[in-house]
Amino acid sequence: MVAQANGLGLLSDEHFTVDGTLIEAAASLKSLRPKDEPPSAEPPDDPGNPSVNFHGQRRSNATHQSTTDPEARLAKKGKGKEAHLAFMGHALMENRHGLLVDFTLSQAGGTAERDAVPELIEQVRERGFHPRTLGADKGYDTKACVADLRARKVTPHVTQNISGRRSAIDSRTTRHGGYATSQPHP
Repeated sequence: MVAQANGLGLLSDEHFTVDGTLIEAAASLKSLRPKDEPPSAEPPDDPGNPSVNFHGQRRSNATHQSTTDPEARLAKKGKGKEAHLAFMGHALMENRHGLLVDFTLSQAGGTAERDAVPELIEQVRERGFHPRTLGADKGYDTKACVADLRARKVTPHVTQNISGRRSAIDSRTTRHGGYATSQPHP
């Protein structure tokens, strides 16, 4: 489908945007068990929907794992939101019409969105595109992510994250009109 859209001239060859989203796993929080604890020999009170009491128990990806989907990770969309077992989805869109040109999944984690960028850029190049700019939200504004994009000859049109820190996006990028055009307007 991407090849058809490209053949019809509907895709930008150079300007892309990336974003990540949580994809809820097909596993219940009730399937979380401590990694270092052997399975209980005692049968559950209700085999179809056993009662689980997590009160007073801290759960994290380092200490707990789902018995039904061990690859799923505890993740949440933001502060104050509840955690779910999830994966991270990464979407790469071209900017002319906003068409999806690549999508990949990974384990959810604090750096998963940024970690997927090099793979997405290389995959789109293998399909004949020539990415010159990559738009992204402020979660991608880190020294490592910006440096990686620049090393790949891709200009990072990443929203500056200036809340209590210095942005990795500097005047090399912000002085150009294309950067202002790529940023969301209030």
